[in-house]
Amino acid sequence: MGALVVLIVVFAVINPSTFLSIGNIRTILDQAATPLIVGVGATLIVLMGSIDLSVEGLMGAGGMAFILTTENSRGSADLGPLSFVIGIAMGAVLGMIAGAIHTRLKVPSFIVTLGFWFVGLGIATVLFGTETIPLLPDGGVKAWPNSTLLGLPHSFWLAVLVVAIGWVITRFTRLGRSAYAIGDNEEIARSNGIAVGRTKIAIFALAGACTGLAGVLATLRLGAGSPSVGGGVLFVTVAAVVIGGTSLGGGRGGVLRTLLGVLLLTVLTNGLILSGVDSSVQSGVSGAVLILAIVVAAWPQRSRLRIMK
Repeated sequence: MGALVVLIVVFAVINPSTFLSIGNIRTILDQAATPLIVGVGATLIVLMGSIDLSVEGLMGAGGMAFILTTENSRGSADLGPLSFVIGIAMGAVLGMIAGAIHTRLKVPSFIVTLGFWFVGLGIATVLFGTETIPLLPDGGVKAWPNSTLLGLPHSFWLAVLVVAIGWVITRFTRLGRSAYAIGDNEEIARSNGIAVGRTKIAIFALAGACTGLAGVLATLRLGAGSPSVGGGVLFVTVAAVVIGGTSLGGGRGGVLRTLLGVLLLTVLTNGLILSGVDSSVQSGVSGAVLILAIVVAAWPQRSRLRIMK
């Protein structure tokens, strides 16, 4: 929280007329929405001591499944609200399969999810096909993310809702408590009656659903179907989870910490842009912040991180 406040003060001083304007605050919150939604699922997975690298592929698959089943320029089937469910379900099913392979076949999560990154990307590319780019009609659902409620964009309110649900799951449900227990010590969790395999599969499916929803939101914002609609989200999400303070070894952290991590990175990127910093320098700064955060977070648990989960 302290780092976030410092960044806000620094960029407000450097850019006094623009950084704290209403328009720029709305821009920051809108930009934070997608990584926040993905970050909720990613946090649950990291709490178990695992990792999910599949988000960009799953976002592409979810986004394409959504746009091809709603009203679009290709004139394919228009299933109305059911198209949102299909986009989210695409992510959930792929996440569930990845979780099943991870748990049943004992394959490390980073290898399975790295593979599912490209599985999702392949599905999205096949759905995209060789026809004209599917476009959403002007107005309607296309305008929904940037429309405002109480002065803030709908996309941000949706992210807040997902964060609230994630917080309730981690604090008040058996699934959330099991995730903490598995991340703290998987063998002890199993000996205490926790169904480790089923819990992991359920959380991977939940994370996939979050990623599918993020794919739908990104497609709405873009106004067109694209297999690469999730480009760049993986870096921001993983960095936000780590910077927020969720332990890479599992067992400690939470979605509210990820909320702070996403806001910190979004404010950093926005402030650098307003300050006229070159885009290549922005990437370098973001990478340096991530490495520093990982070193600081992982150093006290370096002995645990030798165990691949």
